[in-house]
This record gives sequence, C-alpha cells and structure tokens, in this order.
Amino acid sequence: MAKKSDALTAIQVKNAKPRENPYKLFDGGGLYLEVAPNGSRIWRLKFRQSNGRENRLTFGPYPEITLQHAREKRLEARRHILSGVDPAKRRDDAKRRAAEDAANTFEKVAREWYFNRVPTWSERTAKNMIQRLEADIFPKIGNRPIGELKHLDIIVTLRKIEERGAAEIAHRMKAVCAHIFSYAIQCGLAERNLVSDMKDVLKTRRASHFAAIDADELPAFLGVLERNEARMFQPTRIALRLMLLVFVRTSELIETPWSEIDLEKGEWIIPWQRMKRGKLTVNPDTTNHHVCLSRQACELLRDLHAITGGGKYLFPNQRDHRRPISNNTILVALERMGYKGRMTGHGFRALAMSTIKERLGYRHEVVDRQLAHAPKDKVASAYDRAQFLSERGKMMQDWADYLDTVAKTAPRK
Repeated sequence: MAKKSDALTAIQVKNAKPRENPYKLFDGGGLYLEVAPNGSRIWRLKFRQSNGRENRLTFGPYPEITLQHAREKRLEARRHILSGVDPAKRRDDAKRRAAEDAANTFEKVAREWYFNRVPTWSERTAKNMIQRLEADIFPKIGNRPIGELKHLDIIVTLRKIEERGAAEIAHRMKAVCAHIFSYAIQCGLAERNLVSDMKDVLKTRRASHFAAIDADELPAFLGVLERNEARMFQPTRIALRLMLLVFVRTSELIETPWSEIDLEKGEWIIPWQRMKRGKLTVNPDTTNHHVCLSRQACELLRDLHAITGGGKYLFPNQRDHRRPISNNTILVALERMGYKGRMTGHGFRALAMSTIKERLGYRHEVVDRQLAHAPKDKVASAYDRAQFLSERGKMMQDWADYLDTVAKTAPRK
C-alpha cells in the first residue's frame, strides 16, 4: 500500500528543530506537530464539529506522546466524531468529572452524610460521631477521593483503631463507613460500598450485654456492698442502694434535681425531656416516668436530703456543686467492691428485670414499663404506663422487701 505523501516519519518528528516563528508538521487527517520557538513540540488534532465550526484537541507533548501514540489518539477521536460525539466536549466532560471526583473526598462526603443525619441524633451522639471521624478516620483517608479508595485503605484505617485496643470503636466506625459509602452511592459519587462485605477484616467481637450479676449472686453482692460502705462517701453509698432499688438509668439518677422529688408524697416523676426516648429528635416519647418509690427508697432519699438537699442535685459534684457527679462514680465504686467487669450501672436494670420476673413472678410488661422501655405498640404507650402504675408501685415495694430479705442471707465475711 502506497504511503501517504503528507505522513510524517519518526525521524522527521525527532529532528524537528525550533525556528524563529512557530510552525506545524502535518501527518494527515488533521493531526499535526506544533513546534514552538522555545523547542516544545505539541501534538494537536484539527477537526470540524457537527455545526461546521473548526476546533482543536491537544494530545500532549513529544516525546512523551510518540508519533504512533498520537495516531492512535487521532483514530479514537475520529471514531467519536463518526459516532456523533464531539471529542472536545468529551474531553471537557472528562476533565470536569475528574475535578469533581477529586473534590468529593471521603471527608467531604462524610460531613454531608453527617449533617443530613444529625437532626435525628441526640446531642451526645452527634458530638461523639464527629469526634470519632475526626480522630480516627479523616486523618487517614479524609483527603482521598471517595471513588478512588480501595478495600485496603479502609482495612488499614480500621485496624489502626483496633491495634490500640479499641476493638469496639473499630467495629462501630466500620458500620459508620458503610453508611457513608451507601450515601456516596446514592449521590452518584461511588459505585461500590467497600465496607458492606468486610465481614472478617476485624477481630470477632464476643457478643455480650452490659455486665450484670444474676439473682444467685445477689446475696454475695449485698454482703460486699455492706462491708465496703465504710470506704465510700455517704452519697455514693446511697447512689448504689438507689440503683438497686429503682434501677433507673445511671444518667437519670445522677442528673436528678431535688425539684423532681416530693418527699411528702413519696413521689419521683422524671420529666420526659430527661428520659432516653424523650431525647430523640424524631418522634420523642413525651410521657413522664413515674419511678414508683418504695418505703426503703424514700428513707434513703430523706437521708440524702439532709446532706445535699440545699443544692440543685441529689448527687452534686464535689468540686462544682452546680454540676452532678460523673457517670464513672458508680463504676469506680463497683470496681472498689471487686466487681469490675462483672457489674455496671446498667447491670442493675438487667438484674432487676430477670429477678423480678423469675423470683417475684411479675409479668414482663409491668417490669418493662418500669424500665421505661418503649412498648412495641407505640399507640398504646401512654395507656399502658397508666394502666400498670398501681401494679408497678406494688412491684417496687415487693422488690425492696425482697432485697431486704436477701441481705439477711448475705455472707458477713
């Protein structure tokens, strides 16, 4: 086949020298090498758009783009033109997409997801979430385009958390990353959720609930409590006793103001705004919680009132009485008793739930309402709580009397 007269050779391209003015060496089909006075040599393609206007594509510099490579690019561009695709527009679209991909970093997408979800979270959850992302995730992969991340990038990031002994946080952040990738896919910023199929990349967690003793261990626990009470501040002793008697959540107890307690009537009503479900941003439960105080609980509260009744809180912080004690106060007291890892503040709730049902014979629904759990039938929530109030009051007194009976069997050594 005869060689085209205007086709360039590799030698011609290599020997092209700069001149005083720019000039072009044509290869045919619109492809040419533009030689500048400074010696630069650039491959370009001249073509006509569908509207008849002339346009140009730049393929890149020689020798990085060889003659053969430039011809391949010309062929590709001509195929697009024959298909009705403007190669210049295609190039511009590719540049725009590349710029968008580079701008859509993991951190940017994660913060968008966060701000979309934050209205549904409590203030504490929102604060913890962004702090974890900023501490553990963003420093490692935050500045990387989310569409370019690989499985190994995520695995290395999560294992760094795990290696410092924070296995639970590592698993939680894995779930958070899965949500972020899901959001990115919905927004067209990623094609695959890299985290959703990561089943075994982190060490398997042992499924467990909050540490709690069972009914058979209660006598020994009460004996240890009695022996250790002399080593505790009186408010701390009363806090532990009240946790046993009323089994509210730890935060609900330590953050209680005296204004909620009516010692004359023997009533304690926690406003719904302080309850866990009352703090939900979406569909909060607006039912106040009746703690249903037993005779023994009232006696403890009267003793406590003589100590802290002049302030705002039942359990004021020793350094700043305008604030309540820390959540850790209960845990530290349990640790001093030798129950670290065996009992928690939440464990009092689990202990009461199982023991009241098994040893005192109360129905699950009654205990469940006393724990302020949400009924499965949300429409009946307020009705159920009112319906069980009398029975709950009797149950709480029976529970307090049961604890007194068990305490008499507690070992004294």
